[in-house]
Formats: sequence, structure tokens, C-alpha cells
Amino acid sequence: MAPPPPEKPAGVGRFGFTGGLEFTSLTYTVVKKQRGAGGEWEKKDVDLLHEITGYAPKGCVTAVMGPSGAGKSTFLDALAGRIASLDGRVALDGVEMSPSLIKRSSAYVMQDDRLFPMLTVYETLMFAADFRLGSSVSASDKKLRVENLIEQLGLTSSRNTYIGDEGTRGVSGGERRRVSIGVDIIHGPALLFLDEPTSGLDSTSAHSVIEKVHDIACAGSTVVLTIHQPSSRILLLLDHLIILARGQLMYSGGPKEVTAHLGRMGRKVPKGENSIENLLDVIQEYEQSEFGVKALAEFCLTGLKPPKLTATYGPEGLSTVSSIVQTPISGPGGGDDDDFDRSLRSQHSKSPWSGVRLTPSRRPKHKGPGAPHDNHRYTPEIVMGTPTPMSSAYTVNEDDYLTPTHRAAGPNATGAPGMGVNALGHRGKFANSYVVEVWVLMRRNFTNIWRTPELFLSRLMVLTVMGFLMATMFTKPKDNTQGITNRLSFFIFTVCVFFFSSNDAVPAFIQERFIFIRETSHNAYRASAYVVAGIITYLPFLLLQSATYAAIVWFALRLHGQFLYFLVMLYAALLSTNSFVVFISSVVPNFILGYAAVIAFTALFFLFCGYFLDSHSIPVAWKWMNTISTMKYPYEGLLMNEFNGGHVFASERAIGLTLTGNDILKQLGISTEEDRKWWMVLYLLGWAVFYRVLFYLVLRFASKNKRK
Repeated sequence: MAPPPPEKPAGVGRFGFTGGLEFTSLTYTVVKKQRGAGGEWEKKDVDLLHEITGYAPKGCVTAVMGPSGAGKSTFLDALAGRIASLDGRVALDGVEMSPSLIKRSSAYVMQDDRLFPMLTVYETLMFAADFRLGSSVSASDKKLRVENLIEQLGLTSSRNTYIGDEGTRGVSGGERRRVSIGVDIIHGPALLFLDEPTSGLDSTSAHSVIEKVHDIACAGSTVVLTIHQPSSRILLLLDHLIILARGQLMYSGGPKEVTAHLGRMGRKVPKGENSIENLLDVIQEYEQSEFGVKALAEFCLTGLKPPKLTATYGPEGLSTVSSIVQTPISGPGGGDDDDFDRSLRSQHSKSPWSGVRLTPSRRPKHKGPGAPHDNHRYTPEIVMGTPTPMSSAYTVNEDDYLTPTHRAAGPNATGAPGMGVNALGHRGKFANSYVVEVWVLMRRNFTNIWRTPELFLSRLMVLTVMGFLMATMFTKPKDNTQGITNRLSFFIFTVCVFFFSSNDAVPAFIQERFIFIRETSHNAYRASAYVVAGIITYLPFLLLQSATYAAIVWFALRLHGQFLYFLVMLYAALLSTNSFVVFISSVVPNFILGYAAVIAFTALFFLFCGYFLDSHSIPVAWKWMNTISTMKYPYEGLLMNEFNGGHVFASERAIGLTLTGNDILKQLGISTEEDRKWWMVLYLLGWAVFYRVLFYLVLRFASKNKRK
């Protein structure tokens, strides 16, 4: 007589293993427009994922495979908490996980390697350690962990090499991918998700990457990755497979079990052929048949064998036609039930061992004395009683996903594994305080600017050259009507130069956007800290640019008013236009549209700034454009600083004309009050703050890597 099944201890998941990721009835439905029979567009619910149940064992590499359009990336996003409207449950080590908690406990390596090209491998990993390990870990411990990680990932020879990009030679493709993995595992996450980690790599580099991922899993992490057509060497490193088709589960188990799975379906793997590729071919056959892959999903769920397919020859050659060759079934226990799988892992097997759940082990020494002797040999990666083909008689109970302590105390109780505490014991959403986040971001910004000074130097060079041109063209304007015209032309051109010189900053954030999304998707830092660090970083550079231009033109043109105000207004103009450009770059998909949008808005601001038509002459319907034109405030402010007062700027005795500065301002419809010019500075700074707030809101709510 077989021994009774072992009692499930506290914290053990539904399928009996002591650690890993469990998922139950994952369903993701989207609404798509399709043409109906009458040719009209109709809305239809489409399941991208449908009732997927299974697990990913702890300490193992779980590979998600399937043909194109199977839903592999969607499934990975579902496990990683990146889908907003997902039905189903996900649990880690027996504890139910919310999407936000999954993001705190996991790392997600994207398919594209988004890294700063001018940082070295060591610097990239050190900044990741500063973000993810928190201030509670000393600097020496962070360095030690980074050094160990570099050695573990095989990056010792490229430790001080730049990451590189198209214009700068750096590390190889395989090394870059390993750096991306290292950035996300520096804090020792319990879960590691990788989207196509071998994409774009040669076979040697791909094997090296998966080999390092395998080592990470051996250290105790739960690793889930998507992969397309792995080589035979890579297959040896995969411990568990999840095969999907049309968003439905086709297989869940070890690579060595695929042959047995096909055998239970009545399929034999030809000698010398890969069993996984054969299963994918079978899936394609059913997908092209009238039954579809639903028959295979039903077999995986209940053990009901799918209808057999026969190949026939039509007028155009070989064509596969579906035909049922089985006799109708009446279910297990009655009538002809040969269509049910009676193997060890099926719910329909009459073996007393069919319900035993064993803990998977990567390197078991022996089988238990009571192990069944059947025709199928099972590798230790497979948990007996798991849903492959699947025991569907189990009723889902929410208590199966909560430990007894957590069940009694409620979902918000402390003390449950992983609840509110990351891998290093940090409580709360972020590892660092707000000030530390800003400081680390500033250090990284300054490092990038120092390594890539082209953007800053090009803008400084433009303002310097334009300053010399203006100083030589409008030198010492005379006090006559022509001199007044020259001064007005100088000020409006100065404002235009300052606004258009910032257009080259459009690609700056567009290039960093995906890095920001990757880092903030797992709460490396706050979006507001990113915004504040960006402002502080650029303040000294903007001040240097403003001071350089002001010093060149002020004394050459012998301008009136206060030099300090002239400098402050130019500084505020640069700050506001920089904020505007950064905001625009955050809402456009690429830099081409970014340039077009910035140039278009700048042209509109120029049109309504008050130079062509003063604010009193603009039609009422367009008054609002004069208000939002950020060129209006530096233009009027600089004119107030220059002309305010009783200084005579034009005296034509022949016609008896005398124009003071106040007269000029009145003719232009500009206020002559002394303190009004400082209000223009405040208005301009207000617009700079407004655009930065909009930039923050876009980052906070519209730049999430999450499906809607």
C-alpha cells in the first residue's frame, strides 16, 4: 500500500513545492475592432492569455516558449505585474503577490539593452548598487558586491570599458547583455524576468548569457525567461518549460518530459529529432486544423486526448485535414475511457501515487523507496501532480496563497515573507531617502556631461559666437530713431537666440526615456527626484552660458539699466526654454517629432511676443497666446530695463521730436513702473516651474512600462 501524501506545510504553494512562483487562471482580455459579416467594424473581446495555471520552481531556469504570437511576452509581463487589467492570482513562496509587491521583489531585464554609453561597466553597476541597495549598505560592501558580480558575470576583462554605442566603441553584445542583467540583479531579487535575453546574439554569446542566468538560478532565485529557438547547448541549461500557443498553456514541465508528453498524446518523436521542436510542429498542425490549439490546451488541463489528425492529398498537394478517429467517450470510470491519459501525472490514473506532490530538487541523490515503476521516467525538475496534463479537480482557494500567519492577520499584516520588505530587508517602496536619490542622480548626470560635453559646449559656442556678432553689428547704438530701432532689433534677436539655442536638447531625454522607465519600473528612485536632479545639474551650465553672452554684449553695446537684471533675465529665459523643451521631449515618441513640435511652438511664441503687434493691438481672440508666449516676458523685461526712466534716446531738433525711455515704452504698450520688470522675471520662472511640473506628471503617470 502506498504511503499517504505528505501534509502541506505552511507557506507551501498549491503544487507542493517549497519555493517558487505560482500563477493561477491568468487571463488578459483586450477589446479589438474587427469587421463583421456585414463589413461593419465591431468590438470583440480577445483573450491574449486564457486561464493559464502553473508554476516556476525556485532555483530553476523556467523558459517560456511557443510559436510567434503565442503570447510569450504578454505572459512574462503578466507575471511581472506589468499588466493593469489582469485576472488571476500570482504567488511567491506561497504568499499572494500584488503587482506593486512583485515589482519590489523582482527584476525585469528588457530585450533592448538600455544603458548609458559613456559609463564603464564598473560605474554602471556601482550606480545600480547605489540605487537598489540603499544607504543602509556601506560603500565598501557595495563595492565588494559589485566586484563579486563582475566576476560572476564574466566581465572582469571589460571592467573599465565603456558600454559604448554606435559612435563609441565599447563592450561586445554579449557583455552588454550581461551588464543589463547585472544592473537588475545587484540587489539579489527573489524573482528575475528576462525578455528574449539571447535576441541578437551569436550562439556563443547566447550560451554564455544563459549560463550566467543558470548560475543566478542556482544561487536561489526564481528565473523566468522567454526564448525563441534555443540551441541544444542552451536546452541543457533550462530546467523547466512553459509552452504557449494563442495565449493558452500547451505544456508545463521539464525538457526531458516533452517526449513522454507527446507519447501520452499518441505522438512519437522521430529518431534524431528534437522533442521540443516536434511539439511545436504538432501545435502548428492543430493550429491550422479545424480544432485549433484548444484541443491541446484541453489535454494539458484535463488529460483528454486531442482528436487525431490525418494527412491527405488534395489537388494542390499535401494538406492536413482534421478527422476524429476516436470513439465517443463517457469519461473516466464508465464506458470506453481510453481517450483519457492514465499516466502517472494525470488525474485519471488509478495509481495511488497520482496525488503525491514532491518538492523539486535540482540534484536529487535517489528516488524514494516507494517510487512507482511505470513506463515513464520523470526528471527531478517536475513536480508530480502538477497540471501537465493537469489535475483539474482541485478547487482554487484563496487561503492556499496565504501563510497561516498572514491568513490570520490579514493582507496588510507584517511578518509575512516579502511583504513590504525587499531582498535586503528594506521596508518601504524605495531603498534610499529622497536626498540620497537626488545626490546619486546628480553624480551620474555630471559624469555623463563630463564624458559627453558636446551638448553643453555646442550651446556655449553658439551663444559666444552670436554674442560677438551682436557686439560688432550693434556697437554703441546712437541716441536717435535709428538707434532705438537697433536696440529693439538687438533685444528681440537676443530672445530668439536664447530660445532657439535650446532646441538641441530635444534628444537628451528621448535617449534616456527607456533607461528611466527600466529603472523606475522597479522603484530604483522617484520620478520627482529625477526631475529635481536634472534641474540642479543644469543650473550651473545655464548660468555660465547666460553670463558669457551677457558679458560680451553688455559693455560693447553700452546698454542701460542694471547688468544684474540683464543677466538674471537671460538666465531665466534659458531655464524656461530648457524646461519647455524637456517637457516636449517627454510627450513625443521620437526626436524628429520633438524638433518639429519645439520649432512650431517657438515660432508661435515669437509671433505673439509683442514685437510685431503690441499686447494691446493683438485681437481679443488671440490674447491668450500673448499670455502663454514665454518670449513675451524676457522681451518686455529687457526693454523695461533698457528704456525705463527719463533718459533721452532720440532728439530730432529739426522736427521738434524728443523721445525718452518712458515715451518709447508707452508707445510699445509696456508698463513704465520700476518694479514691474522684476515681475516679468517671476512670471518667466513660473512658466519654467509649470513646464517642469508637467514633465514630472508625464514621468509619473504616462511613462510606465505597463499594458493598459
